Amino acid sequence: MMWSPPATLFLLLLLGQAPPSRPQSLVAMKLRLVGPEGRPAEGRLEVLHQGQWGSVCDDNFALQEATVACRQLGFESALTWAHSAKYGPGKGPIWLDNVRCVGTESSLDQCGSNGWGVSDCSHSEDVGVVCHPQRQRGYLSEKVSNALGPQGQRLEEVRLKPILASAKRRSPITEGALEVRYEGHWRQVCDQGWTRNNSRVVCGMLGFPSDAPVDSHYYRKVWNSKMKDPTSRLQSLTKKNSFWIHRVNCLGTEPHMANCQVQVAPAKGKLQPACPGGMHAVVSCVAGPHFRPPKAKPRRKEAQAEETRVRLRSGAQVGEGRVEVLMNRQWGTVCDHGWNLISASVVCRELGFGSAREVLFGARLGQGLGPIHLSEVRCRGYERTLSDCPSLEGSKNGCQHENDAAVRCNIPNMGFQNQVRLAGGRSPAEGVVEVQVEVNGVRRWGSVCSDHWGLTEAMVACRQLGLGFANHAIKDTWYWQGTPGAGEVVMSGVRCSGTELALQQCQRHGPVHCSHGTGRFSAGVSCTDSAPDLVMNAQLVQETAYLEDRPLSLLYCAHEENCLSQSADRMEWPYGHRRLLRFSSQIHNLGRADFRPKTGRHGWIWHQCHRHYHSIEVFTHYDLLTLNGSKVAEGHKASFCLEDTNCPTGLQRRYACANFGEQGVTVGCWDTYRHDIDCQWVDITDVGPGDYIFQVVVNPKNEVAESDFSNNMMRCRCKYDGQRVWLHNCHTAASILS
Repeated sequence: MMWSPPATLFLLLLLGQAPPSRPQSLVAMKLRLVGPEGRPAEGRLEVLHQGQWGSVCDDNFALQEATVACRQLGFESALTWAHSAKYGPGKGPIWLDNVRCVGTESSLDQCGSNGWGVSDCSHSEDVGVVCHPQRQRGYLSEKVSNALGPQGQRLEEVRLKPILASAKRRSPITEGALEVRYEGHWRQVCDQGWTRNNSRVVCGMLGFPSDAPVDSHYYRKVWNSKMKDPTSRLQSLTKKNSFWIHRVNCLGTEPHMANCQVQVAPAKGKLQPACPGGMHAVVSCVAGPHFRPPKAKPRRKEAQAEETRVRLRSGAQVGEGRVEVLMNRQWGTVCDHGWNLISASVVCRELGFGSAREVLFGARLGQGLGPIHLSEVRCRGYERTLSDCPSLEGSKNGCQHENDAAVRCNIPNMGFQNQVRLAGGRSPAEGVVEVQVEVNGVRRWGSVCSDHWGLTEAMVACRQLGLGFANHAIKDTWYWQGTPGAGEVVMSGVRCSGTELALQQCQRHGPVHCSHGTGRFSAGVSCTDSAPDLVMNAQLVQETAYLEDRPLSLLYCAHEENCLSQSADRMEWPYGHRRLLRFSSQIHNLGRADFRPKTGRHGWIWHQCHRHYHSIEVFTHYDLLTLNGSKVAEGHKASFCLEDTNCPTGLQRRYACANFGEQGVTVGCWDTYRHDIDCQWVDITDVGPGDYIFQVVVNPKNEVAESDFSNNMMRCRCKYDGQRVWLHNCHTAASILS
């Protein structure tokens, strides 16, 4: 039924008065739901206007208005609405009344209403909404800054100012006087009423999982001695209320201090001292294992005992990634239904980071594999592990991998980002790598020798720079002009494992030795904030494996491309046959960027026998191993046709090999190599009966950058009786606890 304008509208027009209209705004208004803890999809509906949050009256409010509000908040739809202040009365203004939506609007400010603040309601009529917990596909993340009210816009950040000499020498700084940036200026916090809960929130913001007790008696002695020092400005500064934050009261579960009760000045006015007889609050934090000095790391037995059952995958930076949990010896993902900053902070602290600064929805950091273990995770904030939090089974809640949840955690400032830079590139994300190291007791900038420089080292450099993943590791940088005075090689023989936070933590030569010398052979990188992620479909391999005795007369081209075991060289061609373990492979790109060959078409190699180009000479390794890991047979596959064989509904195929077309695999699509094409096998002619491990490795030389190399390997148990073969328990190496 269409809404028809009432007679009063025409009367208003005749009198020259404006009718009820839409709130005018250049940008969509901000909304929030104030409701039960751990239930982000329901609560009292509040609107931000002129820097102040206010409620919405329930007059004329119905499902279509609730639907518009829920969609604006990032949910798929509304389940219902609640009248008469079901979620409690608000305290600020009642900003909107008689809201009227059609239901197709993208935000509430496109709906009609009485106008801002025009209402005859009381807070007993505040409306609430209940949204469907599933997030919209386009809704990407919730940051700490999104969750804060006007106070959060003023309480910007915190830092620790070390007082002890030993604390000043530490990196990162874990203990010191707390300072809070408030409205652009740094203030001290009064220690009166300060609690360990407050310290826990501060430590979380600074990237630390927990706090530690402080020797307050010692710090009081230091404070008193400074107050008595006539040369110190402290005595005069402490008399100014602008020097202090008066009171802080946190529960300990908040992701940011602005979520706590913060009283900047005394309640009785500015004339009352803000911290009479008190001193600055001192906070001591405990660094996670990634950020401790080497001598402080736990012993191996302790580390094994504390092995976590949660991990982050495919993140561009340390402390971020898709959340995966280990259940029943199998890794699986977490659904983003109900995912919020409090639950994400439990994950971050469990992994040795601080609290969560952003939660991400809709598989923003790539889709996972295997089961979806958890959904509707509702942590209270003090749980030691995510498994301690109430949750539902993801498989029973309609979740798909497109709903995989992710997180970005607060991490400590180690200062590493200030010890590396790029120079000479066409953009800030590429150039010659220049590092700062200590040479003869003096810190100086210089270049890195490109000997042994590869994608793993480049990945560490890009992460240290805060630029994400490495696109390319560049060994020849003559076309990039480095910084004048920083051309000398100060680091050589760099070999990284890939987990380091900085190049300075990688293995390298003691005395610098670079066979190429300086100049054109300095190491360089090209970085990107997104990368592909190739994963083999293990189930398809298991279902399609079989044996074939193939005549040599049909294997000339395969022999030319080294797809047979070496014993084939000694056979009397074309007589005889080879026993081949055949299978189909389907390689999915689950990342956030297309997978493209390292070289363009000009660098592809033509193979006359099969009459096609190889865009990557070794795209996959196929191996048969003994149970103790010794190789007994091998094969390899060149990417003669890297294309989108299939894509899910709604995605367009972009790459096809026909007519010398562009090669690659689009995000979300997959490339299939059928079992009946050449080289899609392992030659097991020389293998005797027994139990083996069948292994496939995609992108084995890490020639093309990916967000996660740990899932490039797939393994199956293989039983061969001399005539038949069985593959079972096929899985990607990163999906099952070994």
